[in-house]
Amino acid sequence: MSADAASGRPAGATFAERLLGWHALHGRHDLPWQHPRSAWRVWVSEIMLQQTQVTTVIGYFDRFMARFPTPQALADAAADDVLALWAGLGYYSRARNLHAAARQVRDQHGGIIPGDYEGLLELPGIGPSTAAAICAQAYGQRHAILDANVKRVLARHAGVTGWPGQTRIARRLQQEADARLPEAQLADYTQAIMDLGASVCAPRRPQCPLCPVREDCRARIEDKAETLPTPRPRRDKPERRARMLLIRDPAEGRLWLERRPPSGIWGGLWAPPILEDFDRAALVQRGVELMACEAPATLSHSFTHFTWHLEPVYCVPMAQQPYAIREHDGQWHTMRDALQRGLPAPIRRLFERLEEPDP
Repeated sequence: MSADAASGRPAGATFAERLLGWHALHGRHDLPWQHPRSAWRVWVSEIMLQQTQVTTVIGYFDRFMARFPTPQALADAAADDVLALWAGLGYYSRARNLHAAARQVRDQHGGIIPGDYEGLLELPGIGPSTAAAICAQAYGQRHAILDANVKRVLARHAGVTGWPGQTRIARRLQQEADARLPEAQLADYTQAIMDLGASVCAPRRPQCPLCPVREDCRARIEDKAETLPTPRPRRDKPERRARMLLIRDPAEGRLWLERRPPSGIWGGLWAPPILEDFDRAALVQRGVELMACEAPATLSHSFTHFTWHLEPVYCVPMAQQPYAIREHDGQWHTMRDALQRGLPAPIRRLFERLEEPDP
């Protein structure tokens, strides 16, 4: 029986055997959450890796683990401390859910992460793929993950057409994932299929000649590797505009920051007040007035569903209403104090280059 050079396994081996052979030679074995591959480290890495690349996550993961080495440590922390370490990763609901889940583990499970799939699904922020990843990688259980990389590998190998976001297509891909699971080496297999999707079976220009499962890949056979998986139906991304109020304390030059509502854009983070309906009446209601000085350039930040253009304007409290802004959940901050808060990444970048305007 001839050997397959890409996989290191004999020709005719199963999908899992070929993939494991390839991973032993070419996979990633030095990721920080692999050493040790505990449930807590796998869990945090999986949450961070949602919609974020590995190269970006590694630094955040190391800092997070140094500060919160256990679910108990995270559960006992203040929300501001958690969000400050998460700032820049985006999708902040992930951090809030992780914090809430750690508290649930502390309060309902004695600080021990559930070791079963159903128990993990009861924790905030853990869906089927994350629960499967924890079960497979930390506990060696037979569960199949279905993240974006894995969906791409399976859609191509099985020749599944249709956008994976559709329930019918997602169900088909889950069936394909379950059918390919090995009986052993579940942790290595799970990492292997993610690695294949992140490297060889990349979204653009997949390297089919290097793929260990290319021989029976429907996308390669039918010359569809560049068109599968089927992309999401195109939608125009709307643009929204708002003003960001840089309110200065006239006496000490501090800035007023408010905690964003717990849900929605930048939920739970600190930022200057943002007004989408901006006019003099809105300023009067806030108890502030514009300053006659040049403000920083407009910030543009793209979210999944829209692009936000924020125009900063400098303001001061109105003399006759000096405390109106205090009706909101906010505080005065020096620039140094502000940078210690959990700030959205665009706001942090602005503050890092912000200079005090001339009065």
